[in-house]
Amino acid sequence: MITIDDLKSGDKIPSERELSERLNFGRSSVREALRALELLGLIETRRGEGTFIRDFRGNQLVQLLSSFILQDEKAKQDVFETKNIIEMDCLRLSLQRMDSRSIANLQEWVRTVDSFNDDEFFIRIIEMADNHLFARIWLILKDYYYSLDTIPIEYNRENYQLLIDALAEKDEEKTLSAYCALRNLSFFIDKY
Repeated sequence: MITIDDLKSGDKIPSERELSERLNFGRSSVREALRALELLGLIETRRGEGTFIRDFRGNQLVQLLSSFILQDEKAKQDVFETKNIIEMDCLRLSLQRMDSRSIANLQEWVRTVDSFNDDEFFIRIIEMADNHLFARIWLILKDYYYSLDTIPIEYNRENYQLLIDALAEKDEEKTLSAYCALRNLSFFIDKY
């Protein structure tokens, strides 16, 4: 679309509605993709003006990680481990930075969303953690993780509720235990 519309750095991109229609995707999927692009620093949203393409030629993080990640089999395990560590650290930061409204919004979302999505859940956690570097690295690792021919894991909504309950109690140990149970990482909690 960027090529077809001849968009350049600084140009305004189409609205969510228009992107949804042109790409034949649901608006929630388009919104998630735009949020991911913004967290990566590839686009920026200006209130009252719209969403614009940023100059991403200097985004060395993508090149650095791709050269590391594509090296060997050990790197695949490292991607998995690093992604989990970032998620756990974002949970820790969320415990310190979230307010009752944030947790209420997360609880409401988990209860009411039709198509539950693990990535969307953790994007919300990362937003509560309010660490833009973690967000950028996590998004890149997530994409690499899914490109490694891993078997998609289906998570149970109740497991997320246990994690949210632990967050609401502001109990770090319970939160990390609930996370490890969600991810089936019984071995991981002792290491980290």
